[in-house]
Amino acid sequence: MAAPLVLRNVRKSFTMHLRGGIEIPVVDGVDFQAEAGTCTVLGGPSGIGKSSILKMIYGNYGVDGGQILINHAGTTMDLASAEPRTVLDIRRRTLGYVSQFLRTVPRVSALDIVAEPLVRTGTPAKAARGNASALLNRLNLPQELWDLPPATFSGGEQQRVNIARGFITSHPVLLLDEPTASLDARNRKVVVAMIREKKANGVALVGIFHDADVRDAIADTVIDVSSFTARKAA
Repeated sequence: MAAPLVLRNVRKSFTMHLRGGIEIPVVDGVDFQAEAGTCTVLGGPSGIGKSSILKMIYGNYGVDGGQILINHAGTTMDLASAEPRTVLDIRRRTLGYVSQFLRTVPRVSALDIVAEPLVRTGTPAKAARGNASALLNRLNLPQELWDLPPATFSGGEQQRVNIARGFITSHPVLLLDEPTASLDARNRKVVVAMIREKKANGVALVGIFHDADVRDAIADTVIDVSSFTARKAA
């Protein structure tokens, strides 16, 4: 497998158990690959299944059919059928994710939240906090907030913590779910520069960007998710 991430004929639907088991189709026949050093953007209107595709890749959603192949530690693994322990190892070493929402542990500082992915992979705490400080400074988060838990931060401040946490590692594959949605123009430019640096370092990125200026600045390929819209059989 040449590309670090390949989706083959991926299918997903949701079962509404509180409505008599009605099955709601989401996507069907999702086929694309993310090349190293490029940013693949998932396009299409809201509700078409873009975030569902990212969540299937990351393992938050199960897959009804197809394969999600990722190059992990020199071996091709199928995330669609991998054991939970394997998925966690892939997340730790290979697959990063910046979601739309920051999920934090109460009373943990913003600086430690950002540093934690590096500490988890063996980086000494002091060095990890140093890297975290550099990212938070680059993203213009006021230094007086670094030692505070981000639960009471504004949406834009929380998203900058989220972005710093996602970008601090050197994962070869990085998923981005609307990372600039809550940011002002100044910090959107910072994130665009950070994405370009990841591309230059050979990272394969897959993202959702409703901001046309950001999308145009970083996209190498745009996938129309509307073409994968699931349809009920007649």
